Amino acid sequence: MSKKKNLLNVPETDYYATDPKALELLLELEEFSHNVWECACGGGHLCEVLKAHGHNVKASDLVNRGYPGTEVRSFFAFTEEDNDGRMDIITNPPAKTAKQFIQHALRISAEGTKIAMFMRLQFLEGQSRKDLFETTPPKKVYVSSSRLLCAKNGQFNTEEDSSVAYAWYIWEKGYDGPTTIDWFN
Repeated sequence: MSKKKNLLNVPETDYYATDPKALELLLELEEFSHNVWECACGGGHLCEVLKAHGHNVKASDLVNRGYPGTEVRSFFAFTEEDNDGRMDIITNPPAKTAKQFIQHALRISAEGTKIAMFMRLQFLEGQSRKDLFETTPPKKVYVSSSRLLCAKNGQFNTEEDSSVAYAWYIWEKGYDGPTTIDWFN
């Protein structure tokens, strides 16, 4: 059985592009290093926001979705040496492997590196993630007070309003304090 193809003629995976507005709002609240890695860049929606804000962006993804300069490679194949110095990581990870994305990002990052993951608010619950929050708590969680859109296969023009609540989860490697929750938009 063949997989359904999207407009770029690549297999569909767990690809939901983040509304660029979500990152614009986060950048009003958090500072990130000049060098940022978007490790599940998809069509480059977040990369373009970061570049517009003066960041030097490394783009990678498991699948080439047409964004220029994307290094096509599984995030899990990257090592500490691939995270040149101290690149902060900002992405919307695939929901099915979000916990693994966070753990790997922490593993390959230097002390003090920020890792920002845009995920469903529902990520906070569940026995399988409890250990992650206990051993490596996020420094901050920004809950979206209005519904932001993640468009399946990057097709924003075909999406309806979102019924999903999202949040930005911010880890800082080495942080061991309590998690602060705040709201944005």
